[in-house]
Amino acid sequence: MRRGRALAVLMLVALNLSQVAAQGNSSIVAGEITNPLTASPGDPLRGRTIVASRQTGLCLLCHSGPFPEERFQGNLAPELSQSVARYTVPQLRARIVDASYFNSQTIMPAYYRTEHLNRVAPKFAGLTILNEQEIEDVVAFLATLNTSKP
Repeated sequence: MRRGRALAVLMLVALNLSQVAAQGNSSIVAGEITNPLTASPGDPLRGRTIVASRQTGLCLLCHSGPFPEERFQGNLAPELSQSVARYTVPQLRARIVDASYFNSQTIMPAYYRTEHLNRVAPKFAGLTILNEQEIEDVVAFLATLNTSKP
């Protein structure tokens, strides 16, 4: 009996460690994720494509931005250049990874979180909306909109 319990505990620890390894460098500390999620730098052009996409990022559902080719941009959230002017790159990264860390009532999805989510279809359980590289690409694009900070 004790051996079975010990084995169960070890399996739970191993499972938890694998989840931590998968998202280990995405921990928010003091409102920031200081280190990039990938070794490769973000690509602002790919980031712009993700932000403007109605299938991937869905950012324009709530935000508006410098996308003259996109009709029907959102007005539920601030215009993107206004949003990014308030934050550093590490703060932007944290807000994209998990906006609910800052406001539990936000309607902005957690783009890189898999736990404690509501109404997730079974086929998407355990998956993030964006992967690490896509997060970095979006952050790189948003940083180009920030003309108030060097």
